[in-house]
Amino acid sequence: MITQPQTITPLPDPDEERRRVQTARLLAYRDDGPLAGALKGSLGRLLPPVPATVVALIAIVALAVAGTLTDGPILFVPVAVLLVLVLPTAGRDHLGRFDWLTPPLLRAAEFGTIILLGLAEDTPKWLLFVLLYVIGYHTYDTVYRTRQGIWPPAWLYQAGLGWEVRLLILGVGAAAGWLTPVAAVLTAYLLVLFAIESITSWVRLDKASAQAQADQDLEQSPEEAAEQVTGEAEQG
Repeated sequence: MITQPQTITPLPDPDEERRRVQTARLLAYRDDGPLAGALKGSLGRLLPPVPATVVALIAIVALAVAGTLTDGPILFVPVAVLLVLVLPTAGRDHLGRFDWLTPPLLRAAEFGTIILLGLAEDTPKWLLFVLLYVIGYHTYDTVYRTRQGIWPPAWLYQAGLGWEVRLLILGVGAAAGWLTPVAAVLTAYLLVLFAIESITSWVRLDKASAQAQADQDLEQSPEEAAEQVTGEAEQG
């Protein structure tokens, strides 16, 4: 009797799988958008993420302390600094010892730049607060999902514009003196996008979990169900 040889699928290496998940999480937390995705292949792995982001933060703080961010095209400078220094880090694998600092540093740079531009252009503080809250909620939602093993859809990073396109839009608006209406439109767009996507995703997940639990209950025999209830009662 001739038997066909069975192909054995090798198990993934645990260390490689850990590195893959770590990289995926940090890249998700960065919240890179379409511009970073388009330039990632051409820019390559030019700069290490943490030093580049720290230098960008220091440069932005220096511009603010020096009082140069007043009005006009100079307001685009902090955005340009971030784009020039941080975009070339998008292609890195983020497996360095301190690369986990990149997402919080990048969020601090994004939030700080938005605040500086808003204060320079006398944008209503409540509008700045809502914009920062919407982006912050999106970041929290991404972190919480990935910790549950649930990943936001890839299209959301494109539709959400990413930190780089958001700052590019706000920087151009501030340099042109139109920051308030530009920020209002951007805030409304992101609020609707992130709120609807988040709510529908979690509702869909809850329905899937409830259906899976119902299917599991149907598969149980009466004896198994009674044992489960008895065990839970004894634990209580």
